[in-house]
Order: sequence, then C-alpha cells, then structure tokens
Amino acid sequence: MLYRHTTHSSEDCCINVNVGGFKQRMDPDMVKKFPQTRLGRLLCCSSQEAILELCDDFSPSDMEYYFDRNPLFFCYVLNFYVTGKIHLVDGICVVSFVQEIEYWGIKERHLDCCCSERFLELLETAGDKQWESEEEDMDGSDLSSLQLSTSEQEMDMYEGRWCGDTRRNIWLHLEDPSHSTLAKSVAVTSLSAVLVSIIAMCVHSMPEFHELDENDREIEDPVLTLIENLCVLFFSAEFVLRLAVAPSAKRFLCSPLNMIDLLSVLPFYVTIVFDMMDKGESAELENLGKVVQILRLMRVFRILKLARHSAGLRSLGATLRHSSRDVGLLVLFLSVGMSMFSALVYFVENETEESTLRTMPVGWWWATISMTTVGYGDTFPVTFAGKIIGTLCIICGLLIVALPITNIFQKFSKFYEKQKQLDLIRRQVSAQNDLRPLEN
Repeated sequence: MLYRHTTHSSEDCCINVNVGGFKQRMDPDMVKKFPQTRLGRLLCCSSQEAILELCDDFSPSDMEYYFDRNPLFFCYVLNFYVTGKIHLVDGICVVSFVQEIEYWGIKERHLDCCCSERFLELLETAGDKQWESEEEDMDGSDLSSLQLSTSEQEMDMYEGRWCGDTRRNIWLHLEDPSHSTLAKSVAVTSLSAVLVSIIAMCVHSMPEFHELDENDREIEDPVLTLIENLCVLFFSAEFVLRLAVAPSAKRFLCSPLNMIDLLSVLPFYVTIVFDMMDKGESAELENLGKVVQILRLMRVFRILKLARHSAGLRSLGATLRHSSRDVGLLVLFLSVGMSMFSALVYFVENETEESTLRTMPVGWWWATISMTTVGYGDTFPVTFAGKIIGTLCIICGLLIVALPITNIFQKFSKFYEKQKQLDLIRRQVSAQNDLRPLEN
C-alpha cells in the first residue's frame, strides 16, 4: 500500500531520529538545506517503501526514523546540519569516517579547513597500508596456497601410474632436502658439484694453468678437464633421472631452473661434436668452437640452483620482483641526479686541460660512480668548483640510495618469514603423504 509522507506542520515541526539508541528531534527546515543528504532525501519520500530504502526502520505513528549506525558519529552529523561543516572524529579511523559520510550523503568538500589537510594525509596513509596488505596477501598467502596446491597435485599424479610409489619417492629425495637424511645428502652432493664446477671454471681462466701442445696450441689442463667432465656427467645423470621420475615431463622441461640445468650441460656435448668434426684447420669450425666456448660459460648460471634449497635466495628473488616501484623511483632519482651533476661538472671542467671530465659521456660515468658511492678514481674533478660539485653529488647519492632501502628490507623480511612458513608446511604435507601408504 502506498504511504503518503506527511509534511511537517507547525504542530509537528520536528522529525524524530533514532541512531543506535541515540534519539534526536530535528528541524525539517534545517535538514532541507542539504537535500542531497540521507535525511534530506527522507523528507522527499512519498511511500513507506522509499523511506525504508533510506533507513533501517520507520514508525509511522510517531514519525520516528531508525538507523543502525554509530551514535557517536551522528553527533558530528548534527553539527554538520547546524554549521554546514563536518569535522574528523577522534577514535574513528579514516576509512570508517569515509564510509560514514558516504552513508549520510555528506561530501568531502564539506570538511572544515582545520581537518581537510589531516584527512588527506590519513587517507593517503591508509591507502598505502591497504595496498601493501593486498600485495602481501596476493604475493604471500595466494602464492603459498598456489605452490602447496601445485605440490599436492604433483603428488596425486603418481597415483595409478607405472612404478608410481617408487618414482614419487625418488622425486621427493631429489627435490625436497627436508624429506629425509638421504635427501639432504643428495642436495649437499649436488650443491658441492655446482661449486666445484664453478671453481674449476674460475681456475681454468688463470694463466698459470694454461698449457700448450707440440703445435703451440692452447689446451686445457688435464686435471681441470677431468673435474669438469665428472661434474658434467653428474649433472647430466641428475637431469635425466629427475626427468624420468618427474610427475609431468612437460611441466618439468618448462621450469626455468630446469631449462638452466639443460643449457648448462648442453654446450659440453656440442663441444665434443665439434671437436670430432674439427679434423683440419677449418676457419669456420674454429669460429664455431669459439662460440661454443662462450656458451660453456653458461654453466655459471648453475649457481641459481642454490635457490631450490635456500629460503633466503627465494626471498631475495621475490623481494626484487615485487619492489619494482621502489626500484623504479630509485632509478628515476639517480637518472635526474646524474644528468644534473654531469652537466654541472662538465661546465666547470671542460676548459681545464688537466681534467678528464671534458665530455658529457665521461661526466655521466663520473656522476654514476659518485652517486652510487663506488668511486673508482679513474676520473675526478680537479678544479675547486668541480670538487664542490663532487661533494654535493656524493651527498645527494647517499640520500637517494638510502630512501627505498627501508621498504625493500621490510619486504625481504616479510617474504623470508613466509618462505620459512611455506617450507614448514611443505615438510608437514610431505610427512602426511609418506603416511598414506602405511594407512592403506
């Protein structure tokens, strides 16, 4: 049934408002000054259904409107209808304040000048915290859940497959060092082989270990060659074994770390093929051999395998991946500073014959190593004005580099704690999976 909202006569000159138990009689003329607010729109309603869309309950007998809202904040709403200005409420966070003024239909422009600046600061701070919380949840909880669900799916893929239990057991020993003592031994052996291979590569670059054959052609040291061959054979056997027992060969080959493993051993076998083909002094084969030698340097990327067994390295990678905004600001500030100081030092040094800072590119190089506090000492200002500029450049560099370090360190700490929690959960899941065959 349509309800006719009666206009307030002189006998009934007030409307009754009940907000969370706090009752107040209000002058309709005062409310009508702000027709866009919730109470102002109530006075224009022509049916009870329309009224109940704007308030929680309504009593037609005594014309009382009920609102299930914060009664403390409503005192500030009453003050708004009297003065036309709204003030921040002590004890209520800025997010709740925004929700309340939106509910009552009060615009932010009605904030008094004494509270507007503080409101904007609090709103910006709350926005930053909300962004960090959402990013943390997305990068931490969601990522952890995704990784755990992926691990559980991989374990379920062994069910009903050929030698499923044996392959799953071997896979866990190769991929999860916390699975057992044997798994830890396998991980230590693998990492030792990686370190030995890298050390052998570094030692091979030293002139003291270079040898020549009877034709004065440079050959590799036999001991280093033997060590490298053994390491590559170990890496190859490990890769083939992991591929054979992997729950999904396609997913295994598409993994970035596994691609690095393959590319790090592939040049060794390519080199053997070219050595077998190189029977003469073919210049083309010689050039190809040099290319292969360059490709062999890719085995240094095997150090990235440490990330599989180190929560710290995984946390570092996640921190760098999710600190793009901080790193971008750092690069921007450094670029502005380097452009400014390189131009200034060029202006004061370009006419001095003793100075090496007589071109803009050299000025850029000097500003880069100065602002990052590296200071190779290969180029430096010699005039008094140039030294003053150099001092300012170093001080500005220290301040600019220090700005994002705090945020990056905090993110690293959060990711490191999450990685440790994830490792603990993985060990618990692995223990539960080991108990399944015993229960069956």
